[in-house]
Amino acid sequence: MHTVDLPRLPPELSTSRLILRGHSIDDFEDCAAMWGDRQVTRFIGGEPSNREQSWSRLLRYIGHWAMLGFGYWVIREKATGRFVGEAGFADFKRDIEASFGLAPEIGWVLAPVAFGQGFATEAATVALRWVDESLVSERTVCMIEPANAASLRVAAKCGYREYARAERQGKEMILLERLQS
Repeated sequence: MHTVDLPRLPPELSTSRLILRGHSIDDFEDCAAMWGDRQVTRFIGGEPSNREQSWSRLLRYIGHWAMLGFGYWVIREKATGRFVGEAGFADFKRDIEASFGLAPEIGWVLAPVAFGQGFATEAATVALRWVDESLVSERTVCMIEPANAASLRVAAKCGYREYARAERQGKEMILLERLQS
């Protein structure tokens, strides 16, 4: 007999300053504006996303939760509701030399208005707490361009350590891992 797993809905997570919740159609304009900003994408693919690409990304995030039981959250300031970015876990089936295997890949991206305020570390920390409690995974991974000093600092604060280098889309990438504590 074939059984069907019901899709898992993203849990709402919070910190003293932030709310992390699943994406909805109401988040599209904020997400598209963020991903269309050259400051945001300079270390993430290098080119701003158009609306079609942003829409596909939003659907991919929702699909991760439905198919895999993990995914990305929208990050909003708790006090104001202002959109500040996205963070979460994915399985992008990256075609890189040093495969991530089955390890969830963490990522974070902030709107320029939120740069330099510690939001990425705060969001990643609460997301990692959730993954440690909810998923059966011995490790999580991430991939960061060497020039992205801010993201490398966030990764280090969250316990990630370099384990390899790889080339992706003609650029060198640092592959980092965090073993579950």
